Amino acid sequence: MRKAAISGMHRRLWLVTIVVLSLFTLHCARDYVTGKRTFTLLTEADEIALGREADPQILAEFGVYDDLKLTAYVDQIGQAIAGVSHRPNLKYTFRVVDSPVVNAFALPGGWVYFTRGILAHFNSEAELAGVMGHEVGHIVARHGAEQISRAQLAGLAIGLGAALSPEFRKFSKFAEVGVGLLFLKFSRDQESESDRLGVEYATRLGYNAHEMANFFKTIARLSEKSGATMPTFLSTHPNPRDREKRIHALTREWQQKIEFQPKNVRRIDYLRRIDGIVYGEDPRQGFVESGMFYHPQMRFQFPVPERWQVKNSPASVQLTAPRQAAAIQLSLAKAATPEEAARRFTQNSKAAVLERRSMRIHGFPAVRLQSQVISDSDTLLVLSHFIQKEQTVFVFHGFTTHERYTDFRRVFSEVARGFDRLRNQAALRKKPWRVRIRKVNRAGTLQQVLSRYRIPGDRFEEIAILNGLELGDRVQAGQWIKIIEQK
Repeated sequence: MRKAAISGMHRRLWLVTIVVLSLFTLHCARDYVTGKRTFTLLTEADEIALGREADPQILAEFGVYDDLKLTAYVDQIGQAIAGVSHRPNLKYTFRVVDSPVVNAFALPGGWVYFTRGILAHFNSEAELAGVMGHEVGHIVARHGAEQISRAQLAGLAIGLGAALSPEFRKFSKFAEVGVGLLFLKFSRDQESESDRLGVEYATRLGYNAHEMANFFKTIARLSEKSGATMPTFLSTHPNPRDREKRIHALTREWQQKIEFQPKNVRRIDYLRRIDGIVYGEDPRQGFVESGMFYHPQMRFQFPVPERWQVKNSPASVQLTAPRQAAAIQLSLAKAATPEEAARRFTQNSKAAVLERRSMRIHGFPAVRLQSQVISDSDTLLVLSHFIQKEQTVFVFHGFTTHERYTDFRRVFSEVARGFDRLRNQAALRKKPWRVRIRKVNRAGTLQQVLSRYRIPGDRFEEIAILNGLELGDRVQAGQWIKIIEQK
């Protein structure tokens, strides 16, 4: 290698270093938990703006769970946790979203979300408070801001490297993929810090955080049941079984550290709050049966290709072909007519129109569009159908690579042209499963007790997890349990 080339490389490396050090100097902020200086590219105002902008997208993806009393209750617990946190002056927003997935998550700036799925699996207010403290802990410790800052910094370094070094440029795309995997999830240390904060906040309010530890046993059982277990060292999140042990230890520590005054909360008080909550997928918002997707609320149906995977959300329905060779997406257009929707699509996506045709599908006015869209380095061929049903324009986009388009064009067309009014009246009568609480009249094992209700036997283990019990556990007369009913 020539001396001049080496000298030039050193200058480029110094340039990157100077930029990074300058950013670090300019963007140090106080850690609300430790009081020390920490690096972030986001101010508190940035965090709030980011959360406010993302909140509508979260609600569009999951939907809001329609239970004002339950939402008010969750907000009450959340505001109490926020009040004893290290950032009590931040405005917090707590929401219940309409998803069966067992999950809770937080956005920078004070937004916290609990799914109806996780609320159904809690067995006490203390479990809710502990997990609430964990999520508030992510916001208090600015974990989201730190991760975004690291991703931005890594992206900046990649950009500089790509601009300055021809050798690095060809790898920059792959490096960006790595950045996404490394930085868009909370680190193990951040999860552990939020566990500590969750225990602290719940304990300060008088909740027994040992119950928070018990919930991680539920998480572990759900993971094992779905086959989604991950060894501790292969996950950015601590293993649920390890977290359970650690939270028990943290709880003992915090109960000794403060003058712990247990809060008088009964299990039945929490169970009454969730009595009637929708459990699992809600068929009223769409379901697949016998090769057909039905949406009872919006009164439409369309065929689903065999062996294609379906992901349904309030914002869209996504169908994916085996091996992800192609996909179809159904969504609603922000347009008054199919023609307007087609025009907006081509403008927004910069699609090159190859064919356009007006038509009718089961009596509905429609526009079919075949176009070419360049996505990153790939060229996609898209077959779109814009269909007007009453005042709503439904949009089907079928897309795949140029090479596979002839293999999937017929499927794209059959799905969209199969769109129709909901013809199956039985679909309108399909009801969701709901959690119901029942008092045990006669003692026995949980399995014996469940056999007295009209519950399919293959769901007994699922209901045992829902109750935080094993099927062989003894249940006493007068004890309250959760069951599920479809009526």
